[in-house]
Amino acid sequence: MPVGSFRSDAQELVVRAEASAVDPAQIENVVISGTTRVGDVAQADFAPANATNFVRLDGQPIVGLGVVRQASSNTIEISSAIRADVERLNARFDDVRIDVVSADAQFIRISVREVLITLAFTIAVVIGTMLVFFRAWRPTVVPSATIPVALVGVIAGIWLMGFSINLLTLLALVLATGLIVDDAIVVLENAQRLQNKGLGRRAAAVLGTRQVFFAVVATTAVLVSVFVPISFLPSEAGRLFREFGFVLAVSVIISSFVALSLVPALAAKFDLATDDSAPGRLAGWGHAANHRYESALRRCLDRPKLVGAVSVALAALAALLYTQLDNELVPDEDRGVITIDATGPDGVGIDFMDGELDEVEQVIAPYLASGEIESTFSIVGRYDPNRVRVTAQLADWSERDRSQTEIVEELNPPLQEIPGSRTNARGRGTLSFGGGGDGIEVALTGAEYPTIYASAQALATAIDTRSEILSNPDISYQPTQPQLSVQIDRQRASDLGVELDDLAQTLRAMVGGDDLVDLNVGDQAVPIFLTAQAVSVTNPSDLRNLYVRGSGGALIPLSSVTVIEEQGIAAELDRTEQRRAIEVSADIAAGTPLRDAVDEIERLGEEALGPGIDMLLQGDAASLEEASSDLLLTYIFALVIVFLVLVAQFESVTSALVVLLTIPFALAAAVFALFLSGVSLNIYSQIGLVMLIGLMAKNGILIVEFADQLRHQGRSVREAVEEAAAIRLRPIVMTLISTVLGALPLILASGAGSEARQSIGWVIFGGLGIAGIFTLFLTPVIYLAIARYGNPRNVDLARLHKEIDEVDEDLSVAQV
Repeated sequence: MPVGSFRSDAQELVVRAEASAVDPAQIENVVISGTTRVGDVAQADFAPANATNFVRLDGQPIVGLGVVRQASSNTIEISSAIRADVERLNARFDDVRIDVVSADAQFIRISVREVLITLAFTIAVVIGTMLVFFRAWRPTVVPSATIPVALVGVIAGIWLMGFSINLLTLLALVLATGLIVDDAIVVLENAQRLQNKGLGRRAAAVLGTRQVFFAVVATTAVLVSVFVPISFLPSEAGRLFREFGFVLAVSVIISSFVALSLVPALAAKFDLATDDSAPGRLAGWGHAANHRYESALRRCLDRPKLVGAVSVALAALAALLYTQLDNELVPDEDRGVITIDATGPDGVGIDFMDGELDEVEQVIAPYLASGEIESTFSIVGRYDPNRVRVTAQLADWSERDRSQTEIVEELNPPLQEIPGSRTNARGRGTLSFGGGGDGIEVALTGAEYPTIYASAQALATAIDTRSEILSNPDISYQPTQPQLSVQIDRQRASDLGVELDDLAQTLRAMVGGDDLVDLNVGDQAVPIFLTAQAVSVTNPSDLRNLYVRGSGGALIPLSSVTVIEEQGIAAELDRTEQRRAIEVSADIAAGTPLRDAVDEIERLGEEALGPGIDMLLQGDAASLEEASSDLLLTYIFALVIVFLVLVAQFESVTSALVVLLTIPFALAAAVFALFLSGVSLNIYSQIGLVMLIGLMAKNGILIVEFADQLRHQGRSVREAVEEAAAIRLRPIVMTLISTVLGALPLILASGAGSEARQSIGWVIFGGLGIAGIFTLFLTPVIYLAIARYGNPRNVDLARLHKEIDEVDEDLSVAQV
């Protein structure tokens, strides 16, 4: 230790007194009292600390190292840097080898690659669709040129908002690709129609843009008003899709700006006119389709009540089918990782669980031999000595025939037969909101733990005996942790002169070891433990034979001042929402939606729980409830905002109401698509439903806005809507097909992360495809029924001018 320093004008000399014992021999030579040294009563040795866990890689003992990324850091960059360092270290050391056994970046890399491939395919499909409809490369080039411009603008927006390029933003880009060209198609198609009528290039570009300017602005405002609320959902799901909603909103804003600026400029430079009378199979199909649509539309307008009744019946059928859809938080995803957890009885040590791991590895061995599982990383003593976790990395998606879920279903039966522990396998999903993965968790709350425990046991019994979809219940509160309670008789100890500190130190040293002091050896601090020899205390009864010093130096047996009892206690006491709670978890049968599991455990809870016991959903089940209620609120909020925006844009309640009334039928179309495709109702598909509200309103606006223009020119309601639907048929069909086929790569996706893309892809592909029928036939019928109650814009303008003229006359008379 430093004791001071000598100072002079020229130098300073530090004085340090040292009497360190830095090896076992020196420690044993330390004098305790008189001539008694440490070595006379104890033995000093360097020894490793007691193991708290074991780690294996493919059954071989290893030293494990985990790297946890910081918030806002890039997983792929971290993974690449670590792999580079691992290669450098392996090249440096011959007797040590470092392997990377698990990395989230692998799944992310493959998922991003798949999404980029999907994006490229979507762009090609959209361009091909436009080429088929325009039947010429010049009209196709103009909207195609808006795709890179808009995508670059969206990426710039992502950077400005501080977002990252991730799965959700890339998924938004894929969906935005179909939306980006919609406005450009509407502007260009109208300019081409005017050129075909004989107008010059510049006149057609200016007049064509002017005619659809209101429609483009209105549809943009509607879409933004739908996408932005997604970004402000307060739940975990809302925070997750914040980037998704903002990226879609930015893409729509940029696409409308490009459509109203770049597209007219390019349209004025190209000859877009086509000879519709020229022979050709596509032209013949197009003319035939137009005539058939106009004929079918006239029949629908002649029978509006029948069309309305059929539409309402289909919507009612969709409402019934909605209740039959599987409802879950996220779709069943194949991330290529299986986690196996084993929990032994309370009080067992890591050596016992090490033996349990041997049996788990025997079950996994055939899968390692077949190549379906590439490697296993096992930890014995994870969090608690009685817990084991095995992380199995599956082979690449292209190198195995079975999915992650199928392998899990086959693994669980033999794993659950392992005696001595509760063992189960589960898959790992991309999104996690807490909880235990494929199971369901609830928290039972009440006044006292014994009362709650009784209800927890009753619920567990109900799960075992009365449920077909829930099994293997587990209760977090188990009063089975063995504990040796040493009750000290304070009065007796005082009479015999036994100090409580001496008694406590004796127990610590003889039972678990007493951490006395740290020994500084070089630049390391080595703790010194005072422990008993293994043969000194081998069972609880040996504690009674220990001695402590009493008054006068007498040795007093511990049995004279203590009473030793063995008892069971709970290893942990949980609280939920600041209330005493016991968690109950159960496995969900394969293929069972999470919503069905929630309904089942709520039913069992009503039958099994005692008075004063409340059941709170936890983990994914709680997130499902929260997300469902938030998204329902989002639907209502989106509809209200759409209506308000339309009223402000149209300056007419009736026109806005026409568009709004078509939206529920779009949701009905999406339900049909989900039901027919077998896709569940999850976060991704519900986000697609919100998107569908905006897309359906967008197509309705094209018809309603043009019909209002024709009524302004003096046509009747029937004439206006019939002509508007016929003229707007081509741009509506083009935008529908470009958006629908743009979603086709999503539903054809495979590999990493394909389940999420398929969920939202089916909503857009099937939902918007079926909703197109409602747009083309139901929207004119609703317009015919409602628009008659509103005045055309020219009547309102005439009334406005008349009132202004009257005011001017009154003012003139007053001045005279």
